[in-house]
Amino acid sequence: MGRAGMFFSILAITAGAVMHWAVSTAGHGFSVSTVGIILMVVGVVGLVASGIVFAMSRRPVGSGKRTYDRRAIDAQGQSTAVHEEVHS
Repeated sequence: MGRAGMFFSILAITAGAVMHWAVSTAGHGFSVSTVGIILMVVGVVGLVASGIVFAMSRRPVGSGKRTYDRRAIDAQGQSTAVHEEVHS
């Protein structure tokens, strides 16, 4: 969802607001104003859901500390075990 979901939710809210407050025509069997309210409600729900998904995808995972075990070889060909901790 993310940004695209936010964009389409805002677009639905905008279209619903225009249909509710700016359009004064009524069809036979349905009201354009009611469709506008439905679009605004769906847009708000979509915007909240997209915001939650977007916020959760940006949250750091874990403690931010990584450890690496590797073997390093110097110029003379001797190897040594190296343990590194990287804090991010």
